[in-house]
Amino acid sequence: MKTIKRYLPIIIIGLAFIALAIWDPEKADASLTVSRDYLKEMILIIPPVFLLMGLLEVWIPKDKIRSWLGAGSGVKGALISVLLGTLPTGPLYIAFPMAASLLGKGAKVSNMILFLGAWAALKIPQLVVEMKFLGPEFTAVRFTLTLIVLVIIGQIMERAFTGRHEVLWEQPGESVGQKTKQMGTKR
Repeated sequence: MKTIKRYLPIIIIGLAFIALAIWDPEKADASLTVSRDYLKEMILIIPPVFLLMGLLEVWIPKDKIRSWLGAGSGVKGALISVLLGTLPTGPLYIAFPMAASLLGKGAKVSNMILFLGAWAALKIPQLVVEMKFLGPEFTAVRFTLTLIVLVIIGQIMERAFTGRHEVLWEQPGESVGQKTKQMGTKR
């Protein structure tokens, strides 16, 4: 029963795909093609990202991350977060493990919200294309409003989750509550 619960999402997706293949084989083929392409993309992108994250873990000391992006970083930390988020061109799912790693090293929640939001909506290549098709005035207004909203959301999330963003990995036979108790934190 535990095995079924563990793989329930995969089982549901498989059953949905079988049902789709029975009722609409053309859509099932299209779905399989998209899934295969997405899996290929992930297999090509995720290993280098994890390699980069491992290197960052070794190369950049925890105290540097705390001073650049941590509690005392202030406006400098926010600017660094936005800059780090605007530069890359990869898909957003790459940013989540990076943000988790930075949180684990002492980055503020609000700075990681800025990082993720900038990655999702303020990337420089995206802004260049937007400027070309929608004009620089529209792009400037959208960029400014998006940045303001990200700062507000970051502050709300900071207040809501300060002290609660530690990464707690469950070991087999160990609940998150036991792990939290071992770490000496309160939830």
